Amino acid sequence: MIRPGTPEDAEAVARVHVKSWDAAYDLEGPSFERRVQYHHDFPPIVAEVDGEIVGFVGVGASRDSDADGELFTIYVLPEHWGRGIGRRLIAAGEERLLELGHRHVILWVLETNPRARRFYESAGWTADGEHRPIEILGQTVPEVRYAKQL
Repeated sequence: MIRPGTPEDAEAVARVHVKSWDAAYDLEGPSFERRVQYHHDFPPIVAEVDGEIVGFVGVGASRDSDADGELFTIYVLPEHWGRGIGRRLIAAGEERLLELGHRHVILWVLETNPRARRFYESAGWTADGEHRPIEILGQTVPEVRYAKQL
């Protein structure tokens, strides 16, 4: 089931975030506590299986001036990869972006995450040539930007 998240979902969402981050990256991410606070303040759309949150997507207004909407985060527990949950979440995120009036949307992904990049490409997103370095807990890593017209 896909549904809007609530502040009460923050700890469950943060657990998904930590576990899926650890599976996807050889890079330390923000603390569990920091993620709980973030997801409490900005509840994402969540995916549930048997009453357990197993994934989420967060969207909103773009931070980049040349786009109007942005997909900020999308994570699914590794044991649920390949089951279509990510597809349903990205579709729900795109639907929410449209509801918010966003048509030209972007997302940023670590350049060294080929699995995520293939996923975005299969969902109709295209690398648009933009790159940037970001800092995550003192480590500088490259990101690439994808775009889509909704």
